[in-house]
Amino acid sequence: MAGDSRVLMDRDMEIGVTPGQVKKLPKHLREAQISTERTHLISDPVKKPRQRYVQKDGKCNVHHGNVQETYRYLSDLFTTLVDLRWRFSLLIFTLVYVVNWLFFGLLWWLIALIRGDLWHADEEGWTPCVENLNSFVSAFLFSIETETTIGYGYRVITEKCPEGIILLLIQAILGSIVNAMMVGCMFVKISQPKNRAETLMFSHKAVISVRDNKMCLMFRVGDLRNSHIVEASIRAKLIRSQQTKEGEFIPLNQTDINIGFDTGDDRLFLVSPLIISHEINEKSPFWEMTQAQIEKEEFEIVVILEGMVEATGMTCQARSSYLDTEVLWGYRFTPVLSLENGFYEVDYNSFHDIYETNTPSCSAKELAAKLREAPLLHQLSGPPVPG
Repeated sequence: MAGDSRVLMDRDMEIGVTPGQVKKLPKHLREAQISTERTHLISDPVKKPRQRYVQKDGKCNVHHGNVQETYRYLSDLFTTLVDLRWRFSLLIFTLVYVVNWLFFGLLWWLIALIRGDLWHADEEGWTPCVENLNSFVSAFLFSIETETTIGYGYRVITEKCPEGIILLLIQAILGSIVNAMMVGCMFVKISQPKNRAETLMFSHKAVISVRDNKMCLMFRVGDLRNSHIVEASIRAKLIRSQQTKEGEFIPLNQTDINIGFDTGDDRLFLVSPLIISHEINEKSPFWEMTQAQIEKEEFEIVVILEGMVEATGMTCQARSSYLDTEVLWGYRFTPVLSLENGFYEVDYNSFHDIYETNTPSCSAKELAAKLREAPLLHQLSGPPVPG
């Protein structure tokens, strides 16, 4: 008995339920956990770890190799700059300004060199193109002052230099374009809604159990912030390799999983954590799968949550995935919402917790057939004969 209790405790820890949380569960749920068959306590052989298509944090585990048409990245230069890592973005940001200042500083120095201002600037009666410009360093400083409109007043262009006036106009226009592009890239990169997705949570596990006499695949989502996601919607994809009847092999084939598209349940009011349910019916890819078949299958469920950030109005997307080893048969999620004095409180310590429940190991198709037969047998048996 002591050994069985130890195994039960280990089993509870594996599924994310601590002994203290077991006590919080209703009485019938605690008894259901204690009355688990001994055969269920024997651990099945562990599957080999598989490569994820989408990581738990939402990053797609796909790398593009042998891209020949790299010019396409330059055709959308703005998006390319925004997508770069921060260290490269800051490096390019600095280089663009420095190169621009150096380029126009060189042009100002060439004008002074061609006009002879570098040798005759100190002569009386000589009007230089730019006063007090006597070296390349001073030309570089004048270029910075011109583009940033600092205007210290020590170096100033004169009206008897038409080529300098033209160059001043060109630098002012090009400088405005450079400022708009680089500052725009930095603003978009800083305000990207990717960081908002960090406060959107997905449960570590997905579960399969019976809900309203129907087999359902479920997982939980939540939002940690008080500012809500507007027009939130959720969808899911089943990723698994498939071979067609003609013998064609399709790696990582994507199949849509209906989580309420036809009923509107995929539109979420994400104020508190929600359990997203996929009814396993005739159109579901899990319709004919039993518990044993699902445990042998190799698949991945990709979940995508989208919506607009209330503060900025920008579209935000959060992703996660569940491997076949992370889909548990015969479990439900522990409630996390409780009514306090005048408000509802969410206990995020129990967000990922699940508990075992009585679930038939047959497929959803077989369960539906049994439920249809039960009322029929009851009708055929007729009313009880009085004794």
